[in-house]
Amino acid sequence: MIVIKSKREIELMREPCKVTAELLKDLEDFVKPGLSTKDISDFAEKRIEAHGMHPTFKGYGGFPAAACVSVNEEVIHGIPNASRILKEGDIVSIDVGATWKGYNSDAARTYAVGKISKEDQHLIDVTRQSFFEGIKYAMEGYRIGDIGHAIQTYAEGFGMGIIRDYTGHGTGSRLHEDPYIPNYGKAGKGARIERNMTLAVEPMIALGTYEVRVLANEWTVVTTDGKKSAHYENTILVTDGEPEILTL
Repeated sequence: MIVIKSKREIELMREPCKVTAELLKDLEDFVKPGLSTKDISDFAEKRIEAHGMHPTFKGYGGFPAAACVSVNEEVIHGIPNASRILKEGDIVSIDVGATWKGYNSDAARTYAVGKISKEDQHLIDVTRQSFFEGIKYAMEGYRIGDIGHAIQTYAEGFGMGIIRDYTGHGTGSRLHEDPYIPNYGKAGKGARIERNMTLAVEPMIALGTYEVRVLANEWTVVTTDGKKSAHYENTILVTDGEPEILTL
């Protein structure tokens, strides 16, 4: 069931979304070679808790950390580890959320670790822009398929792979709500978009194949060809005009 948020619910969601936006911005300076993926998750956890909020992902479905930290070919759900050390030339996707008074935020970015290749920077840039191409259709009167179609058309125009096994989603009092939002599809298909829906739109784009597999830890998703992938996500609010990005 798609949940249309009340004015009160939207105002409650603004608070964790603001904290998440600030955290993701601060991570731009924090991420560097020599850090462990656990260092990143710990940084996120402390920042969220300093605002009196709970790291949404910690304990969610049994996930053991405050943030998903996914390196290079890891698409999503990377489990932070003190022995996984970032090195120059890596890219790292950080997916994080905060919970406040029962409402959630959800957002992700992919960061360069030191100096990276032009190809990897292009991947990050295309992934980010595909989000903005998609949300051009996150307005009343369009359908969910319009978002996915725009993301797919843009990213595949650069020869990149659109991850199909994982999608965006509604979010609010539950982290994952209807509707689910594939990053591919046909225009004009799917649920109709309505004002006061809150959606987590999250392109996951790979340099090679869109095919993925889950590692033995039963969480971390990687590309089957070992090529790098990037992730860009925001929680957005559908308004009576252009969508409002709550986590930016």
